[in-house]
Amino acid sequence: MFAKPVLGRTTADAEGDVVVLLIGMRINHFWAAHQWLPVALSMFRMLGELARDGDRGLLGRVLLTASPRTYYVVQYWESKEKLYAYATAPDMFHHRVWGIINRKERAGRTRGHVGIWHEAYVVPEGAYESVYADMPAFGLAAAHGQVPVERRGRCARDRFAHRSAAEVAEETG
Repeated sequence: MFAKPVLGRTTADAEGDVVVLLIGMRINHFWAAHQWLPVALSMFRMLGELARDGDRGLLGRVLLTASPRTYYVVQYWESKEKLYAYATAPDMFHHRVWGIINRKERAGRTRGHVGIWHEAYVVPEGAYESVYADMPAFGLAAAHGQVPVERRGRCARDRFAHRSAAEVAEETG
């Protein structure tokens, strides 16, 4: 089922800091599917696990490809604390996968057939903005909600300058 576009210009309804995780894999040797396919399937299993437990803090995600070799997920998290809590929770699949990877590395059993990576960012309020034209909620807007662009400003400069009520109250103290 495809989401219907919201006509006109909209922006994300994010308030406060935004936590973004980019996580992915690169297939270094296509013929070594027995090495990279489990990595890809693990990502889908982790995303499913997070989708079933909304309290873990994953707000939204977008699956992307950079090339036939490189696949990644842009994830939007409620907080860096929740991201870290998921990554280190012993009852979650991520913890088990990292244990397997670490044991293989220590034993010299990684062969360079697949690369894995992640980058995490905490973007402070006032350091992000977004605009969508005739788009369903996507990316940051799918994670935090979508509002008419006029609520935050028609120009990028105005959207960057937007402050949440909590931020304004803290500034005026």
